[in-house]
Amino acid sequence: MTDGTPAAGADIRRACWWGTGVFAVAAVAAVIVRSLRPVSVVVDVVLFAVGCVAFGAAYLLGLARSRSERIAVTGLYFLSGSAPADVRRSLLGALGVQVVVALATAIARPYTSLAAGTLVPMYGLGLCGLWAARHGTFPPRLDVDPPGGGRRRGR
Repeated sequence: MTDGTPAAGADIRRACWWGTGVFAVAAVAAVIVRSLRPVSVVVDVVLFAVGCVAFGAAYLLGLARSRSERIAVTGLYFLSGSAPADVRRSLLGALGVQVVVALATAIARPYTSLAAGTLVPMYGLGLCGLWAARHGTFPPRLDVDPPGGGRRRGR
């Protein structure tokens, strides 16, 4: 579950980039063709909802792991110190693309439904958290009882 290798969680990374691609195509198309705005809103809301579920799942998995490991918010959702560099670059890169596309398309057509695209980065953030909660490596907590009884040092 927590091997932390670059190959671990490849499905999450793939889903993150697929969602980012679908969002970018739908958002840019909606900027160009007004009649595609409802499609873009549906894509935005679906990705936001999936992101919320992933974020919550990551939180619950992180909470369970926090009993034996030191889980930090930056490590869980921003992969700081918990993921290999290529995984971190990939997932945070997708998140960055989502933010740029969301802001660019909302600015290109202000006061329109394209503002819903600003919800999409929740998808990237949720998948970052889900990757870390499932596959990230975190340092052990030193203030808990180890298996077999006794207390660890370093409290």
